[in-house]
Amino acid sequence: MTKNEIFKRWVEQYSEPLLRRSVYLLSDKIEAEEVVQEVFIAAFSSYDSFKGKSQPLTWLLAILNRKVADFYRKKYRSEPQIYLDHFFDETGSWKSDDVLRDWDVSEKEGELLDDGDFNKTLEECMEDLPLRWKIPMKMYYLEEKKAQEVSQELNISTTNLWKILQRSRMQLRECLEFNWFSKS
Repeated sequence: MTKNEIFKRWVEQYSEPLLRRSVYLLSDKIEAEEVVQEVFIAAFSSYDSFKGKSQPLTWLLAILNRKVADFYRKKYRSEPQIYLDHFFDETGSWKSDDVLRDWDVSEKEGELLDDGDFNKTLEECMEDLPLRWKIPMKMYYLEEKKAQEVSQELNISTTNLWKILQRSRMQLRECLEFNWFSKS
């Protein structure tokens, strides 16, 4: 079987699982489709390095992960700076102590992540985060990458990563309070 025939079969077989994973990681179908195309182009170019020691899908997913990291790096660097006037006053003090208040979730606490409506609200809140915050959040919490790896891929310090994650959690908290806890 020729290289072209193999790739034709791979595109037919693996486009759907690669696209599903890419949409999950990028949250944008058009960008995910472009990344999957880049995966196949890269795989075709480096086909000779594929030794067959793993399944083709495993190899393609590894390429996908690198392409997604490249995508995030490029996006992260091009996104403008974010200011936190919403949470802090001009002296750097909290505008509101609400962020220090515990949520009243009582016995429902363990059930929240099993609640489809809550997960939808959480996902919407996550998508509303500024891109400079959403990218590290997804890499750290959804892809479960280590802080060192996220910092390295985004070319930021670990201290900066922790600040971004904290600010992201604050924004998520406020969004969830407004869109979920105040309505339940």
